[in-house]
Amino acid sequence: MIYIILGTFLLALSIEMFIIPFDILSGGVAGIAVALEPFTHFGKTLFANCLMIGLLIIGGIFLGKEFLYTTALSSLLYPVFTTLLVNHVPIADIHPSLASFYGGLLGGVGIGIVIKAGASTGGMDIPPLVIHKLTGIKVATLVMITDGLTVLLGFLAYDLSAVLIGLISVFSSTFAISKVLSMNGTLSKSVQIISNKYKEIIPKINEELERGATIFDAKGSYTDEDKKVILCVVSEPQYNTLIDFVKEIDPNAFVITTDATDMHGEGFNYRFRI
Repeated sequence: MIYIILGTFLLALSIEMFIIPFDILSGGVAGIAVALEPFTHFGKTLFANCLMIGLLIIGGIFLGKEFLYTTALSSLLYPVFTTLLVNHVPIADIHPSLASFYGGLLGGVGIGIVIKAGASTGGMDIPPLVIHKLTGIKVATLVMITDGLTVLLGFLAYDLSAVLIGLISVFSSTFAISKVLSMNGTLSKSVQIISNKYKEIIPKINEELERGATIFDAKGSYTDEDKKVILCVVSEPQYNTLIDFVKEIDPNAFVITTDATDMHGEGFNYRFRI
């Protein structure tokens, strides 16, 4: 619970310190509040708070009690924090593009912490989830469309410069969320090895690295020959050792390596959830 509170506070701080004071057309309820303020003449903080609560109710109706329970704390704390922070946080004398960048980063860190704690901040995440349930369209696609439309809504009252500055916030927020969610993951390498000498390579993986491996069948598209593919995941310190003895056993082995940050099971720690 402490992390949900912390994450929500950071999100609210980013809104009141950067997004609203500089009229940044960001994604989320704050971005909508900024875009519509010239037409509604509502206070931006009040409008965003009312929208947050309204979307929470919609989410509870369409997405069920479980969603409501995991989202309610953050959604209810958000208006409390923004109300307490409005006019009580220092506003830096910086260019709006910097405010957009740092507001997005700070808000993204807050959202990432809440998500990692197994909850949701609600807000403009709710419409994509509702539409996904009704249509089956991918949530990631719907979130991107929603954020983009929120920023483009600024064309109704602002110029192209304001819209482009708003996109900085969207991109920096997405970056920060991604980095927070990948923190405390086990940094490892997922390695696929295609070799006719797989029977010699497997014991080395088992004995020297004390790792397991999976063997599956494949077929070469050019030669039409049957192949064996070894799949294993090793820690970064073990990776060079693996490559060294694979080259020693079979210099012609074909090796494909990708980064892996979230392994579950024996030999690897489960991802830490804050």
